[in-house]
Amino acid sequence: MSYDIVFFGATGDLTWRKLMPALFEAFRHGWGSQGGRILGLAREARDKVSYRELLWERFQGLTWEVQPDRAEFDLFAQTIDYQRFDIADPNGFSLLADWVGQRDADAVVMYLATAPNLFVQACEGLAAVGLNKAKVRVVLEKPLGHDLASAREINDAVRRLFSERQIFRIDHYLGKQSVQNLMALRFGNALFEPLWRREAIADVQITIAEDLGVEGRGGYYEHSGALRDMVQNHLLQLLCIVAMEPPASNDADSIRDEKLKVLRCLKRFDLPTVNANVVRGQYRAGIAAGIAVPGYLEEPGVDPDSRTETFVAVRTEIENWRWAGVPFLLRTGKRLGARGAEIVINFRPVPHPIFEGTEAPARNRLVISLQPDDTIELHLLAKASNRAKAEQGRLVPVKLNLDFRQTFGTETIEAYERLLRKVIAGRLDLFVRFDEQMAAWEWVTPILDAWSQDPTPPRPYAAGSWGPPGASALAARDGSSWPEEI
Repeated sequence: MSYDIVFFGATGDLTWRKLMPALFEAFRHGWGSQGGRILGLAREARDKVSYRELLWERFQGLTWEVQPDRAEFDLFAQTIDYQRFDIADPNGFSLLADWVGQRDADAVVMYLATAPNLFVQACEGLAAVGLNKAKVRVVLEKPLGHDLASAREINDAVRRLFSERQIFRIDHYLGKQSVQNLMALRFGNALFEPLWRREAIADVQITIAEDLGVEGRGGYYEHSGALRDMVQNHLLQLLCIVAMEPPASNDADSIRDEKLKVLRCLKRFDLPTVNANVVRGQYRAGIAAGIAVPGYLEEPGVDPDSRTETFVAVRTEIENWRWAGVPFLLRTGKRLGARGAEIVINFRPVPHPIFEGTEAPARNRLVISLQPDDTIELHLLAKASNRAKAEQGRLVPVKLNLDFRQTFGTETIEAYERLLRKVIAGRLDLFVRFDEQMAAWEWVTPILDAWSQDPTPPRPYAAGSWGPPGASALAARDGSSWPEEI
């Protein structure tokens, strides 16, 4: 299959840190080595030779499973072209159309790795030169909008120029191998389905924790915050995959229809329920990885009086027959105790315990780790085999552990490579549909509105900790606790 892929923002971090390495990995493993062309667009005055050298230099600073050598990079670089480009100049789009028109590729991908306020302008420029035909796909990076109104405005404008089948809204968590395995765990096995409901599950916890701070992106983060940056997209998408009904098939709309139903069943917030069920925090100076680090208010580009949240914990419920009354606990933050992402399914305890002196925890858990390692652990209770405990008839916690790297090896497909392959193939199953995105924004909007009316600043927490104490109290209300070893 022949394809052309165009990166708007070709000198930005996302392109050289994620997108180009993803295409390089696909190329080195034989996918797309024939028939693929890549064009980088950016405002810098470069030619294709200097752009290729820039990529080679940047590649040296990245972490690879197998470090690329110069010979294989040079083969890959032969597919890369570059044009100086100003999104406000119509002539640039004419030159782009000429480049695309040099051949009749099967698929043409326009990847907008730019600020979201440029999405509409870019799409209008593409449409003006006829680059919105059926074989063209446009990829929109997150964040897509700042709130419900801006997200709707961007989506409406793009959908006037491209059909929904041509629009690929990226949430890179959907491309992670561990998320794909969550789908397989649920819908490829009969084992868990009878237990995947309110009668057997006590609560569900989803955590995405970062040990880093804003890392020089304070100016961006001031306009985002943890709720917009992580909850509205990544965490809600994970919640949907955990909670959705089995789709009728593996096609894109069957999957996205079921995710949309979950979003529409999420319990809605108002001002009193936000205060009772949402905790927002902001990190202060502390110790991370043994090093003293500044607080958020001391980070470059941050307003010293900022009320932007760097931590959010949410307790919510899904109001349908499968999940009614089951707490779903969502948590994300920067400068936490470790980097990781995991989903914990806590099952209800046995209705009548017959073993005395059982060690805590006395209930079963399914732990699905998404990063830094892809693992699935099933925590059970078993009869102790060592003499002292066995004679007491005690049960102790044990776990069955599936480590995907040990099982399948280290040569895995990373998220952006998988997503780019899907875009080129025109497969929408790992991308967010318009109505999904609007439903997610509708759910978080009352939280944003409540915070805008509340003069109380976010609750402080020390860098290197696990967030403000209120988050622990949120989980404890249902007799649960957050894991602190991710």
